[in-house]
Amino acid sequence: MIFFLDANVILRHLLRDDEEKATASKELLARLERGENKALTSNIVIAEVVFVLERTYRLPNDEIRELLLPIILFPGLMLPQKRLFLRAFELYVDKNVSFGDAYNAALMEKLKITDVASYDLHFDRIEGIRRFEPYIR
Repeated sequence: MIFFLDANVILRHLLRDDEEKATASKELLARLERGENKALTSNIVIAEVVFVLERTYRLPNDEIRELLLPIILFPGLMLPQKRLFLRAFELYVDKNVSFGDAYNAALMEKLKITDVASYDLHFDRIEGIRRFEPYIR
C-alpha cells in the first residue's frame, strides 16, 4: 500500500505538541525510514512544514533543515525531485533566503536557467543567478 503523507503528520512528530499523535506519527515515519512502508508526499507539503516551523514556531533555518531533511531522505518517502531539496536547504540556510526562493533557485540550477524575472532581492545572494526586474518598453 502506498499512502499520501500530509504535513500535519510530520509536524506532530517534530513538534510533539500532542503526545499521542506524536508517538503514532513517529512510528509511521520510522517505517518509512526503514523502507517498510511507502508514502508519497509533495513539494507543497514540505513547503507547508517549513512555513509552519518558521512562522508559527520561529525556528531558525538551520534547525528546520536539520529536522526536516532527514525525513525527506527516508527510503520509503517518495517525493518528486527529492534530491533537489538538498540544494534548496543549503541555499535556505547559507544564503538566508526564503524557502520558496531557495527551492526555485535550486530548480533553476538543475534546469540550467540562469535568469529570473523577479522583484525579490534575495535572488541577488545566489551565485549564478541573474535577477532582472520587468520594465515597460
